[in-house]
Amino acid sequence: MNDLEPIPTAEVGRLARAVLDAVGTVVVGKRDALELVLAGILAGGHVLLEDLPGLGKTLTARSFAQALGLDFRRLQFTPDLLPADVTGSFLYDQRTSDFNFRAGPIFTNLLLADEINRTPPKTQSALLEAMQEKQVSVEGVTYRLDAPFHVLATANPIEYEGTYPLPEAQLDRFLLRVSFGYPAREEEWDVLRRRISRRQEETDLKPVVDATRLRAMQAALENVVVEDSIGRYIVELTAATREHASVLVGASPRGSLALLLLARARAGMAGRDYVIPEDVKEVAVPALSHRITLRPEMWLRRVDPSFVVNEVLDATPAPASGALPSYAGGVGIPVGHPVQ
Repeated sequence: MNDLEPIPTAEVGRLARAVLDAVGTVVVGKRDALELVLAGILAGGHVLLEDLPGLGKTLTARSFAQALGLDFRRLQFTPDLLPADVTGSFLYDQRTSDFNFRAGPIFTNLLLADEINRTPPKTQSALLEAMQEKQVSVEGVTYRLDAPFHVLATANPIEYEGTYPLPEAQLDRFLLRVSFGYPAREEEWDVLRRRISRRQEETDLKPVVDATRLRAMQAALENVVVEDSIGRYIVELTAATREHASVLVGASPRGSLALLLLARARAGMAGRDYVIPEDVKEVAVPALSHRITLRPEMWLRRVDPSFVVNEVLDATPAPASGALPSYAGGVGIPVGHPVQ
């Protein structure tokens, strides 16, 4: 992304608001959740949309693909899906008497992995290399995926028959987990009203940005300053999940990195070139809760991992320092920027 023309952080915030406004015309009343999804994309990560059926998960993925001007493919995960159905495979061409590679649906900018927990672990693992390394290996040949590449996966948290729970290693590949929840009555009526006035089922959003512009927005986040006390606050939060009495396995350092990247994205979406503690707090639950394994007795008490993260947030003091970051080489928070 170094060859991209840099854009100011204020422009990142303006474009992010325009994208959210466009998606908000289709996905009603879920601005907070939509902001988290966009933060995950701007941070260069993958998002797990875990919620009940019919709450707009698939619609959200398609709407973001349209508003961001990205190539979009949807892959319905089923129990009989094979890894080759995801990555692609070599097919014999009788005309050339040779094997040619036919790319699978993973070769796209935004992949919707619909109901990812309905396919066996062997097929789920086909996504692991692509999500982490941005490449696909088939028959000993490695193919790079064009940037940007993002996976938005959906899962139903309450249906267990015929499903395969995602292993911790794959859950850890998702930068954050987002839930939408049921809409309020007025919001639900707004959905119906818009459907009546639209006079058709499908919605079509005009692109706000394109793939190149999105990459430039992502590159601009590297200029968002993280003061040392904020970085240590992130480390303290993640470390506290490992020491909590209800936790068997806490968040790994990848959780700290997720907090850092998402906090930068939230700052950029707000038009700021520096991170404040509130940026970290807003993304802590979606970034850490799916990385925590609770003790077995906690499941019997119906303790949710998000409850643990909220307890950690309450118990960990937020910083209030205006010191320059040690890594920045003299480039710190510009004069006049408040630090909370």
